Amino acid sequence: MNRPLLTIFSTPKPFTKPHINLIQSNALKSWINLGTEVEVLLIGKEEGVDEAARHLNIRFFPEVQRNSLGTPLISSMFAVARKNSSSPFLAIVNTDVILLPDCLSTLKIAAQKFKKFVLAGQRWDLAVNGQLEFLSGYDVDLIRRVKEYGRRHPPMGSDYFIFPRECYLDIPDFAIGRAGWDNWMLFKSRFEGWPLIDASSAVTAIHQDHDYSHLADGQPHYHLPESKQNVLLAGGECSIFTLSDATHYLTDARLQPKKITLKRIWREIEIMPLTKWHSLKIGRFFYYLFHPKKAYAFLRSHLF
Repeated sequence: MNRPLLTIFSTPKPFTKPHINLIQSNALKSWINLGTEVEVLLIGKEEGVDEAARHLNIRFFPEVQRNSLGTPLISSMFAVARKNSSSPFLAIVNTDVILLPDCLSTLKIAAQKFKKFVLAGQRWDLAVNGQLEFLSGYDVDLIRRVKEYGRRHPPMGSDYFIFPRECYLDIPDFAIGRAGWDNWMLFKSRFEGWPLIDASSAVTAIHQDHDYSHLADGQPHYHLPESKQNVLLAGGECSIFTLSDATHYLTDARLQPKKITLKRIWREIEIMPLTKWHSLKIGRFFYYLFHPKKAYAFLRSHLF
């Protein structure tokens, strides 16, 4: 048996709420339906994950390191996935996100051009209230639904990252499902000089709408203390990159450098200490130099 091209790994939410069960099942089935070039790993022993893995015939690894609040750590997830896979490419994907075959064709285009790179992109938000059938032509139907009813999410982070297994060998102990870690993934790509490819126009990543009842007090993840801790682990606000910081974009099966604009030139000057000089210390100084209101708030919180 040939080794797969891509290993997708993730830590699902507990399978304890009907709608979460539904959207996670839809997402996992979409990954499986990508075919023999893809293997799927589920990591963590949240309630119901083992049963879902057996039902879908997915490899399951219950042991993962957690923080003091019991949230799985990204660093441990990467270690488990790397240890238990042999594919040349890895992908961490949120388990409420449906992927279509265009993610594989996009990966192959990037791999022909670069040895190391990171593929990420904006998602489409879509209300999905029923079980999806992955029959012939399902991707065409889903793309039609997205164009008709979907909403493009802002380019703040990404719900998927696809990269060669040689990338991301050192990762801080981020809490999964909280803000900041995905922005760091983008930052790390630029910091290491790996081409950061915005695949928003090439990869149809469909995020199925849900509430935040699985989190403390039902709050969105960016309001939680773990998110603040993630930002600190990332190196502070200067390390919060977005898809606007990509170096390339992929559209119509063509990989192209991002267009040069005055706004982009200004941003590249701001992040030069990080992307060219590899200095977090100078990077923080430049961040506050370019964002005086942030600098004032920082000084006020520390001096008064």
